[in-house]
Amino acid sequence: MGKWTRRGFIAAGVAAGGVFTVAVALREGHRAPKLAGMMEGEGETLVNVWVKLGQDNTITAIVPHSEMGQGVFTAMAQMLAEEMDADWNKVSFEQAPAHEAYANYPLGKGYLFGADARVPGVIAETFNGGLLRIAQSMSLQITGGSTAVRFTGEAGMRVAGAAARDMLVRAAAREWGVPKGELRTEKSHIHHDASGQSAPYAQFADVASKLRPPTQPKLKAKSEYTLIGTSVPRFDIPSKVDGTAQFAMDVDLPGMRYAAVMGPPVFGASISTVDTSAISNKPGIELIIDEGDFVAVVADSYWRAQQAINILDVTWSETGRESLNQAAIYDQFRADMADAVENGREKTDLNIGNARRAVETAAQRIEADYTVPYLAHAAMEPINAVAQVKEGKVDIWIGHQNPLFVRDQIASTFDVAKEDITVHNCLLGGGFGRKSEADYPLMAVKIAQRVDGPVKMIWSREEDTRQDFYRPATTAKIVAGLDDAGKPVSWDYQFVHKHEPVEAPYVPYAIENQFVHYADTENPIRFGPWRSVDHTQHGFFVEAFIDELAHAANQDPLEYRRTLVADKPRYVAALDAVKADSGWGRVLPEGRGLGVALVDSFGTIVAQVVEVDVTGATPQVTHVWAAADPGTVVNPDGFTAQIESGIIYGLAAAIYGDITVENGAIVQSNFHDYPVTRIDEAPEISVTLINSGATVGGGGEPGTPPIAPAIVNAIFAATGRRIRALPVINEGGLA
Repeated sequence: MGKWTRRGFIAAGVAAGGVFTVAVALREGHRAPKLAGMMEGEGETLVNVWVKLGQDNTITAIVPHSEMGQGVFTAMAQMLAEEMDADWNKVSFEQAPAHEAYANYPLGKGYLFGADARVPGVIAETFNGGLLRIAQSMSLQITGGSTAVRFTGEAGMRVAGAAARDMLVRAAAREWGVPKGELRTEKSHIHHDASGQSAPYAQFADVASKLRPPTQPKLKAKSEYTLIGTSVPRFDIPSKVDGTAQFAMDVDLPGMRYAAVMGPPVFGASISTVDTSAISNKPGIELIIDEGDFVAVVADSYWRAQQAINILDVTWSETGRESLNQAAIYDQFRADMADAVENGREKTDLNIGNARRAVETAAQRIEADYTVPYLAHAAMEPINAVAQVKEGKVDIWIGHQNPLFVRDQIASTFDVAKEDITVHNCLLGGGFGRKSEADYPLMAVKIAQRVDGPVKMIWSREEDTRQDFYRPATTAKIVAGLDDAGKPVSWDYQFVHKHEPVEAPYVPYAIENQFVHYADTENPIRFGPWRSVDHTQHGFFVEAFIDELAHAANQDPLEYRRTLVADKPRYVAALDAVKADSGWGRVLPEGRGLGVALVDSFGTIVAQVVEVDVTGATPQVTHVWAAADPGTVVNPDGFTAQIESGIIYGLAAAIYGDITVENGAIVQSNFHDYPVTRIDEAPEISVTLINSGATVGGGGEPGTPPIAPAIVNAIFAATGRRIRALPVINEGGLA
């Protein structure tokens, strides 16, 4: 139930067994009075679950998300403050505690029904109560899937802000003895113009907190926004600049010990023997822990612990996968795809018209095979946590994408009461899906059970790379038919590994006959969500192949796409923007090329044009132009930074990213053989934002999927060589 995918949430709703029909027992009610003791500090009043008011008229937004560089605390507070008519200079934030009261049911609402879904008022409270129970059953407090702004912000923060404003206005109307409709709000004050009365929100906080919050308060129209759409300064930047920001790696407690760890080289192996003779007499070594599936060395410094574990003699059991290698994995993928077609085992994903019949009568038949490798997350802050187990209570300091999940996993694994577990969630130095897993918090607590006092567990970069949950390697085969005008009339698209989001394999283009299907196959390497999840694979496959179709049709690749989305104004606008920004069609020096890609992911449409220079030993991306339409941009600076970040992250994967398997083990270990984009390799990036007014989309992930296909399409424009397997570096010299 800890899975945070859309299908997982729907399954949880089904498992709840008619949860929305239980009525009164599941009504959300006014929960703030019950939480006041836990959430209120001195001089604070919890107006509703997500909003606190201070005596000095400060407003605190309580945010059920983790900050990992995306600016979520600022955006969430901005959305809440907008609906409260708050004075932004008096607004701050607080991360929601890892407590079931703060399970993120607005996120669940977004997954199931869309953030803007409305239900009849008579059942609204029951509806929210049911969602809350499902979210609690899933330990749902996840940050991922570009869900914060588009789901929590829209269905949670804006609603909470509007509800708080309504409660404060009602309290003022009662105190002043005037009709509610005669009051107006501005910059955290309430005004009654007829009598000249005016007072800060704080004056009414106590009375307002006792009023029942409206379940469906009136929200502002976009034309009324004063904060949303502005680049207010981010809360997290000053402390990151002056060094006071606290990541889990920064936690330093009295008497703290340090632990280095080693997991099995082949996933699933267990420890056979541990020979401690080489390190038992080394200074500072205090404890060697054999947990069966990992070994830890505890010392008085991390350096001593890591140096000791580096020379520790450990033998591991055999799993039967010791001869597994990367070539065999790809061979198995292709064999299972062929078998699925030959023996009718295809898993139909989308079937429109008759693609296989249409290709037989097409003027041209085009087909290609594509491959993408396993990818690690390579967050700049490697896996770490500080844990302490004392007198039956557990404290853990960690940077995690789902702190409530951490608490509940610790409770169930170690049979500890949930109220005896405190998760101190810190800033994350990158996450990208890796820090949504439960392995490392549980490992930290296991070690802490054996240590008297707090212990900081740190994974080496090598351990972080070789014990990841990887984006899966995938292969795809696409067959298309073109008519005499070069327009695609059939699209037969097969791949392996169907994950999330479900719509990732679907194309935005007008193709009358489409057959999208996949083959079941074994993935021998442990799988985890990676930035943009399945959109990274399918974005590459689809957009690289569409480029091939454009050239087969002797048409300009950007104009070809534009023609195929002519009935979709948002796609056209994105393509037109990058066309103008990049000077598409201009003559380039020899060895340079422009490539384009268009991907719709997480509710945001992104078009990218890449300029690449292939005259050196390694292709150099010199400039990226991106046009992004998320419907409404909450914080333009923050959103732009996320598109830039997604581009940089995806660029590293496209050029270098390659996790391979040899003798059952991961080959790569550090940045020398699993490179990331360095400063001198980073291109100039130009981002155009489009506020189309459509349903709000995400920002953290949509910048990543288009970059890989845009790069290989640019390389083709410069060299005439098609790259159908990533990473680009494996292609060799292109000059």
